[in-house]
Amino acid sequence: MKPFLMTRIRLIPLFTGLLLSVQASYAQPTGALVPSRLRCESLENPIGLDVEHPRFSWVDSATERGQKQSAYQILVSSSAAKLAANQADIWNSGKVSSDVTTNVPYEGRTLTSGQMGYWKVRVWDANGKPAGVSEPATFEMGLLSQKDWGGDWIARTDDINELPAPMFRHEFRVSGKVKSARLYICGLGYHEVELNGSKVGDRFLDPGFTRYDRCILYVTHDVTDQIKDGENAIGVTLGNGWFNSQTIAVWNLEKAPWRAAPKMILKLEVDYTDGRKSVLVSDKTWKTSTGPIVFDSIYGGEIYDARLEKSGWSTAGYDDSKWDEVKIVKAPTDNMVAQAMPPIRATATIKPVKITEPKPGVFIFDMGQNFAGHVNLTVSGPAGTSIKMRYAELLHGDGTLDNDDMSKHVRRGGADQAFQTDTYILKGEGTEKWHSRFSYYGFQYVEVTGFPGKPTLESLEGVFIHSDVEKIGQFECSNPLFNWITEAARWSYLSNLYGLPTDCPHREKNGWTADAHIAAEQALYTFDPITIYAKWMNDIADEQRPDGNMPGIIPNAGWGDNIGPAWDSAFLIIPDYINTYCGDSSILRDHYEGMKRYVDFLGTRAENGIVSYGLNDWAPASTKTPADITSTGYYYQDARIVAHTAELLGKSGEAKKYNRLADDIKKDFNKKFYNAETGLYGNGSQAALSCALYHDLVDPENKQRVFDHLLAAIEKSNGHIDAGILGTKYIFRVLTAGGRADVAYAMADKKDAPGWGWWKAQGATTLWEQWNGTESHNHIMFGDIVAWFYESLAGIGADPAQPGFKHIIVRPQPVGDLTYAKGVMESVQGKIESSWKIEGDQFKLHLLIPPNSTATVYITGAKMDEVMEGNSIAAKAAGIRSAKQEKGAAVFEIESGSYDFTAPKAIAGE
Repeated sequence: MKPFLMTRIRLIPLFTGLLLSVQASYAQPTGALVPSRLRCESLENPIGLDVEHPRFSWVDSATERGQKQSAYQILVSSSAAKLAANQADIWNSGKVSSDVTTNVPYEGRTLTSGQMGYWKVRVWDANGKPAGVSEPATFEMGLLSQKDWGGDWIARTDDINELPAPMFRHEFRVSGKVKSARLYICGLGYHEVELNGSKVGDRFLDPGFTRYDRCILYVTHDVTDQIKDGENAIGVTLGNGWFNSQTIAVWNLEKAPWRAAPKMILKLEVDYTDGRKSVLVSDKTWKTSTGPIVFDSIYGGEIYDARLEKSGWSTAGYDDSKWDEVKIVKAPTDNMVAQAMPPIRATATIKPVKITEPKPGVFIFDMGQNFAGHVNLTVSGPAGTSIKMRYAELLHGDGTLDNDDMSKHVRRGGADQAFQTDTYILKGEGTEKWHSRFSYYGFQYVEVTGFPGKPTLESLEGVFIHSDVEKIGQFECSNPLFNWITEAARWSYLSNLYGLPTDCPHREKNGWTADAHIAAEQALYTFDPITIYAKWMNDIADEQRPDGNMPGIIPNAGWGDNIGPAWDSAFLIIPDYINTYCGDSSILRDHYEGMKRYVDFLGTRAENGIVSYGLNDWAPASTKTPADITSTGYYYQDARIVAHTAELLGKSGEAKKYNRLADDIKKDFNKKFYNAETGLYGNGSQAALSCALYHDLVDPENKQRVFDHLLAAIEKSNGHIDAGILGTKYIFRVLTAGGRADVAYAMADKKDAPGWGWWKAQGATTLWEQWNGTESHNHIMFGDIVAWFYESLAGIGADPAQPGFKHIIVRPQPVGDLTYAKGVMESVQGKIESSWKIEGDQFKLHLLIPPNSTATVYITGAKMDEVMEGNSIAAKAAGIRSAKQEKGAAVFEIESGSYDFTAPKAIAGE
């Protein structure tokens, strides 16, 4: 029997080196090793950073096996010309003997607000020879202190009940050739900026949602190309967003301690080529008015009266004599930091597939896909015509819109409250185009009423908006259902990524913590969301109570305390995942004290080592599992994570303390829940048994017995999943670790309920909240199976002992009726690929291991002397460090490079 999931130990590589001369000469690269994909603070050419020591990362690529970086040198210059001449007048790292390629901290002279750095990296290959030099990259600092803003917070009113969205404008003069122009803004709740009549940037819903009375985010824009010589004008419209909730619902946002009328602070810096600088800040000289957005609510939607548009309001020369003076107001908090994460953008447009008319004048647009975003409306008609658009995932049996379940929490605040509803009032001037600006919706169907005449398929267009994280992974296989699950999970994850991970894009839009940590591993295989998770961990820290407790929704307006460790542990688990998959331990380090306080808090709630409060295995198919089992399981995991983080920080005494605590929890867990006579934990549910195995809470002598009971429980449910979001995560890992990936495969492949296949058969295009199809139809919490696809079916596994894929565990599982599977991901080390297929009587495995990484490869069921690599016996092939025969697998330790293994089909996968 294979080992079960064990506790995770982190190792971080160290590096040292001597500085080289700033005037270092560079030989031409050999091409053996080439650095590329340069990132600063995990972002490509970022602007507006506010960290003292930005971190640099890159990826090395090579064509030969065993190639790796033996040293690097980072040059940072004040101009592109100086960088090209290798004049590192800001920082020269010198030649550093190290294979580290991620998160190398800047160690030069103190950086200042607005300072730009041009940088590149040079590397030396495995033989110590000069290799490649990267293309140049840039980073730019933001405003590093409050005094650098120089302006005032301004608002139109103090009245939180004034509904029209406020507009602000100012004119300014530019004289001379502009070198660069930067706009810094924090406009709460959301802001949209126009400069000389055009929108600034391509972003939506800025800035990100935070605990506004403790932290707010500002955004930096490069507006160089929008500035013109002579007179200019800037305009800002503010929406309520989460800052000034206009919807009464169960989450108490209308009572939030931060709630206030929309307000903003702004600074525009223009640098001229002759060295001059001009600055515009928000102050009492600005003008304000209201305009066409007469209502906006993050839950309710928008009402837009095009007759109230102020044509030319953001251009120079506009007559604002009837506009009002602004109010100078207080900042929500002094803690304003840069929004250093991918913005929310439109990434796809979605054409409707059909229109129906279930009642006269009621038109239903079917977008053919469930997603989050808004629609673009195209219409012409008489002035004053009011078009209402309501958004939903479902239809009633008669074809009318069904939002009953999704709106239930909002209806508690008043039956007449709008929910996912836009209203557009025409101005009557030819073809009019519009979309909402300060809300977003989860939907597949749009009900349109009041439309002049009959709409066509061209009248509406869906717009998919979400945090624009880079897609780094791809999985596919010969099983169509699994490919569908992978794609549905992509839609669900992105539909729930809006500067923080959310549960659903309609009913709640809340940062439920369990949904987030359950889905985080599949996210880290498929996307690059590290900066969003880093921001959200700060949000959690801002919400942590003095006693260490924290709410289950982040950010939080006062509802959702005591949800329990199965949820709260996101504060520890997600940083732990980021360390494992990305090799970045900084989030663990930054939040160590808060994580420790949380584990200590759980100690105050535990009785004889057992934590009984909190939500249990949420949304089970049938059988419920007591919360004390899962809550205590996470208490144990949290203690281990704190202990490992203490080790990273060199706090050996605290590491021992929390490891002892974990050992005690394990003893208490078994004393409380393990029945030695039956071999069962708790009620013997799939979730209870797999929880004990997943968290390594089962004593070694009992593991096989408990595992056999889990198999029996699965057989009792006819091979179906009978667990909620916690148990579903556990079960697939535990079955695979126990050597029964075939059972896991069969469970995932079920076409009837409960299961993903049944959802697909019902027409789903995203993942659902409940196995029985009730409630939300766009939840990511059952999406963790995609991580299992990557790790177990394709075979790309991270090694916690060498995080960031420095070492890769390749153990593909050719089970069931699969004939091929392929996983590809751009890891922080570079491109990893594991793809296999059954071809004739051969099992063929293609691998790509990036430079600076190694891998352990398991050819399941194979005999070592029958495995080939290319035309050679695998054990003797180039790049194979060692080979051995284990029970059930031939095992190879390999260096970086491209490999093609072959084994007899009848042996592989047995």
